[in-house]
Amino acid sequence: MARVYNFSAGPSMLPEEVLKTAANEMLEYGSTGQSVMEMSHRSKEYDAIIKQAEADLRDIMNIPDNYEVLFLQGGASTQFAMVPLNLMNKNHKADYIITGQWANKAYKEAARYGNARAVASSADKTYSYIPKTTAADFDKEADYVHICMNNTIYGTKFHQLPDVGNIPLVADISSCILSEPIDVSKFGVLYAGAQKNVAPAGVTIVIIRKDLIGNAMDITPTMLNYQTHADNASMFNTPPCYSIYVAGLVFKWIKKVGGLEAMKKINEDKAKILYDFLDMSKMFKGTVVPEDRSLMNVPFVTGSDELDAKFVAEAKANGFVNIKGHRSVGGMRASIYNAMPIDGVKKLVEFMKKFEEENA
Repeated sequence: MARVYNFSAGPSMLPEEVLKTAANEMLEYGSTGQSVMEMSHRSKEYDAIIKQAEADLRDIMNIPDNYEVLFLQGGASTQFAMVPLNLMNKNHKADYIITGQWANKAYKEAARYGNARAVASSADKTYSYIPKTTAADFDKEADYVHICMNNTIYGTKFHQLPDVGNIPLVADISSCILSEPIDVSKFGVLYAGAQKNVAPAGVTIVIIRKDLIGNAMDITPTMLNYQTHADNASMFNTPPCYSIYVAGLVFKWIKKVGGLEAMKKINEDKAKILYDFLDMSKMFKGTVVPEDRSLMNVPFVTGSDELDAKFVAEAKANGFVNIKGHRSVGGMRASIYNAMPIDGVKKLVEFMKKFEEENA
């Protein structure tokens, strides 16, 4: 069996160690005589799995006790509605920084439930930078400020959080969760779809300050009320059991690697290899201003649609798959999440050098 280097933006690579453990436990988890896929979510065996997953995530991210950790469904896109339904409940106002397609979708969804305001946007330059803001830009009556911390499609990241004062900061961290340490206490809500850095698609992680729970709008469906899930320890209905189980294996893998500080160093090393090549290449160019570059998603172009297509085809033939850029921007994109080994990035750069020589 020959595994490819999968540069997909999501669903993405999982650590081989995790996949092997899941494979070994597919028919029987422990001595239960059953797979986790078949296990009742109300069983004591599964209760131990989800509780250990939460405990390990709290440990890895240093999540304070005054935050709930919820394992939900519906992807980050469902959070676009859950956040305003639960938080836009005092002044019915919220401020959004628009840094890409997903931030814009979150903003448009929030506008259905209250006065959502776009404070700043980088749409003028195809979201190739993070717009600068000051505390004065935000409405002091806003119930929250929303950002997408890492923009998967465009390859930008907030390296410095906006100064929002005492307004709760909400962040979509789907494509950067667990890639480096994050100060949870600076946020009111953090949420992430798991399929990029945590687990197979299916589970969405929400980390929410407890004082922000319990004031949902009257129109909020039961399943979209954070209180529902907090009161039932993510067990109001059948959760995405298998995805949570694999997430738990990934949490253990991260702890084994050395935690988020070690993970950050590995990710910085991987990204540097690729960015350094892009900065010196005469054919390939990165599309993001250097100060706002993501560690996780690296978009680049040749400047020729024909060459881009040729590169994507030849890359696939050589075992570098899912490297085509998002349909909305074209070009190429290498997503180098936690599970991408450094050798994968080195070999990609070697291939890019060869391609450049052959097509100069």
